[in-house]
Amino acid sequence: MRLVSLLPSATEIVYALGLGDDLVGVTFECDEPPSARTDKTVVVGGRDTRGMTPGDIDAYVKGRMAAGEDLYTLHAGALASLAPDLILTQDLCRVCALPSDHVEDALDHLGCHSDVLSLDPHTLEDVLATITEVGRRAGVPARAATLVADLRARLAAIATAVEGRRRPRVAIVEWVDPPFAGGHWVPDLITAAGGEPVAARAGQRSIETTWSTLTAARPDIVLVTPCGFHLAGAVDQAARVVPHFPDAQVWAIDGDALVVRPGPRLVDGVEAIAAILHPDAVPPAPVGTVRRV
Repeated sequence: MRLVSLLPSATEIVYALGLGDDLVGVTFECDEPPSARTDKTVVVGGRDTRGMTPGDIDAYVKGRMAAGEDLYTLHAGALASLAPDLILTQDLCRVCALPSDHVEDALDHLGCHSDVLSLDPHTLEDVLATITEVGRRAGVPARAATLVADLRARLAAIATAVEGRRRPRVAIVEWVDPPFAGGHWVPDLITAAGGEPVAARAGQRSIETTWSTLTAARPDIVLVTPCGFHLAGAVDQAARVVPHFPDAQVWAIDGDALVVRPGPRLVDGVEAIAAILHPDAVPPAPVGTVRRV
C-alpha cells in the first residue's frame, strides 16, 4: 500500500507501525524520523517561521485566517504523481495541518481516487484509537494492536509508580505571546503522569487566555510546551514565563517530540512529565527533552 502523510504525527504513526517503506509523501514539517523529510516526496509546504518571534507567528496566523487564506500549500500535482492508496490528514486544527476537505477537493479535481483518513483525536485515549485505525486501514491491524498494547503497558507502569502520591498542580502553557493554556490530550498527559492539570481544557481546543488566569490557578509546576518547537525554542519561551510564576517551578519541554503531536511519542511525554513531577519515583527524562528554567 502506498501511503501519504499530511501531518507529522501521522508520519510518526506510520513509522511506528513499521510502514516507513510504504510511505511515499510527507509534509515539510515531518522531521521524525529525520529521514522522512529527506527520503520522501514533500507534498505540503508552508512558511518557514524560524527566526520569527512567538508574537510574530501569532500575528501571521491570525492574519491569514482572518483573510480566509490557507497556512499550507498542497502540491497537488506531486500528490497525484505518487498515486497513493491511502492519505492521512486531519480536521482537528487548521493551524497545525491541511484540512481533509482541501485534500478531497484536490483529488476530485485531479480525478484521483485515493482513500482519505482524517485523524482527529481529542484525548489520549483517542490517540491510541487513532493508531489502531491507521493500522486497520493500512492492512496491519496486528501490528497496531501490539503497538497500542505496549503503549498501554508503559502508561500502566507510570500509573503504578505514582499511585497514592500527592499530585502537584500543573499548568500547561502551549504558547506564550499571547498565552494559550493546554487543551485536547495535553491535560490527559499530566493526569497520566501523576499531576493535576489546572487552567486547562481537557478534550477541547486550546484557546487564548491571560497570565492572570493562569496564575490564579496556583500551579506548583508550569510546563512550557510550545507547538512547533523543540527544546531550545521551548527554553527561550519558558524564560518569558518565569516572571509570571515566582512561586512555581517552570520547565521547558520539547513540545513537538513529547506533547503536541498526537502519536506514539505522547507516552514518552507522559514518562518525561512524570520524571518532573515525581523524580524520586520514576527514571529521569532522556537528556535533551526537558529542562528546568
